[in-house]
Amino acid sequence: MTEPSEPQDLNAGDLRDRAVRAALGQAPFDILLTGGQLVNVATSEIHAADIGIVGALVASVHAPGSRSDAAQMIDCTGRFIAPGLIDTHMHIESSMVTPRRYAETVVPQGTTTVVWDPHEVGNVAGLNGVRWACEASSGLDLRVLVLAPSCVPSAPGIERAGAEFNPPEMREMLAWPKIHGVAEVMDMRGVLNRSLKMTGIVGAGLASGKLVCGHARGLNGAEVQGFAAAGIGSDHEISAAEDFMDKLRAGFTIELRGSHDYVLPGVVAALNDLPHLPQTLTVCTDDVFPDDLDRVGGMADVLRRLVGHGMTPVDALRAATLNAAMRIGRADLGMVAPGRRADIAVFADLDNFLARLVLASGRIVARDGICLNPTHAPAAAPFTDTMKLQPLEAADFEILASGPTARVNTVSKPRFTEWGNAELAVRDGKVQVPADMLRMAVIHRHGKADPHPVVGLLQEWGNWSGAIATTIAHDSHNLNVFGSDPADMAVAANALIGCGGGMAVAKDGKLLALLELPVCGLLSDRPTDEVGRALDHLREAAATVADWLPPLRSFKALVGASLACNPGPHVTDIGICDGATGEIRQTVAD
Repeated sequence: MTEPSEPQDLNAGDLRDRAVRAALGQAPFDILLTGGQLVNVATSEIHAADIGIVGALVASVHAPGSRSDAAQMIDCTGRFIAPGLIDTHMHIESSMVTPRRYAETVVPQGTTTVVWDPHEVGNVAGLNGVRWACEASSGLDLRVLVLAPSCVPSAPGIERAGAEFNPPEMREMLAWPKIHGVAEVMDMRGVLNRSLKMTGIVGAGLASGKLVCGHARGLNGAEVQGFAAAGIGSDHEISAAEDFMDKLRAGFTIELRGSHDYVLPGVVAALNDLPHLPQTLTVCTDDVFPDDLDRVGGMADVLRRLVGHGMTPVDALRAATLNAAMRIGRADLGMVAPGRRADIAVFADLDNFLARLVLASGRIVARDGICLNPTHAPAAAPFTDTMKLQPLEAADFEILASGPTARVNTVSKPRFTEWGNAELAVRDGKVQVPADMLRMAVIHRHGKADPHPVVGLLQEWGNWSGAIATTIAHDSHNLNVFGSDPADMAVAANALIGCGGGMAVAKDGKLLALLELPVCGLLSDRPTDEVGRALDHLREAAATVADWLPPLRSFKALVGASLACNPGPHVTDIGICDGATGEIRQTVAD
């Protein structure tokens, strides 16, 4: 439903005339929701009300039982009527399915609008990938507001992607009608150092009058102030309650994500200490794997978590609706009120947020968890030739050195990474990696640089007994392979080279599981539940290989292990690089 005519479509023809007449009782409604409890996100009240709808508009919110003149009446007794949920920051690619499959999954959960940063397809397929994102998200029951990826690659100079976006590319994308702003600005160092590239990209966004969104991981004090002063308006990278409050006070719109349960209790406690809910608090999913998206949900699960940690349901819903609509500049969204767009979710309760009925622009699009308007498959999947690699051998994953020992640089800790080092034995010219260290190889797969693996060493990742390979590897999405045995690493890597990308697990020289994601090496056009089951199988296989210790040492940590824009060392296709300083080291120290 993301068409250039929105929101002006609400003023077309005689729609408002009809709505006014219906509100006054001079004409019937098209749809009348009766018997429900309205969640009024403007006043924080929950009260009985009936909702009259004409076309795409809410025409009237009135006393229960006072009207019955409607073409269709829907009994909502015992249920809660709320605005459709708005996800202010997300990546469809993280759910490993195409936009139509994503829409079929989240609309029945009550989400009617998402703000999509197609950063991942942009890193793989460049401007053509972003064009496809705009095209593929049109004509859906889900409103998809597409942003222009700002950091392709996310950390220029210390990683290489399949494309590079500079100010001219940003200006071009911002001129497209379906682009709604600048996606998360991840090159924090470039912004704060006032690099010409990032100054030009952010400046293009500011000149366009569209959104300019941020990624302020690890910034504090003067850095937070400088990032905001650059004109960046939001952040979703919250690490603790103190970080959250610092960024709220600096004026950022916070896109609070529900994926980090270790952060949410402190954040909710801090919110509960404030005299009122900040208008600048919104909610997002950011990254949700397909099995989680299908099983526990996207935005509905975030609300469930927030309420579980002590936030009131009305506050959680306000952040996910009215506050979000104000952030994205859509006055037609965010409330169930006369004159607003009839994007409505009817929930069974305000604990689990199970959607029983969903309307988008006044049309019933889902009922009892079922999408009523599945879209037709596209003629052909795009970007299925992105693995520009020849098969690899076990020897490609060895670390070579001379002499009896080698001093090596390592990456310590799985999430908040730190530099480490060790003195390791060398035998037959190969560094002997101990059992408590993990090899991580990054192979450039886009055909724009040397594809020879860069092999780094990770500490505090536990003891592994096989290998896992993935082309979902934020944010350049090169081929990343983790393992203890070079032979297993070659098996897993070659499986992905052969199928066009995805995720693979190998052990004892055999392939245990393969998740094929042929579109950009990131996505499948199969239904989300099918992709989720395949991922479940792959997770089970991975558990026989890797030694997980949540919340930091986890399966999900694999896809972010090469996120070079974040502070601390990360292995990339160039070397071991620190996103905060730009420092590059090789595994074997000089």
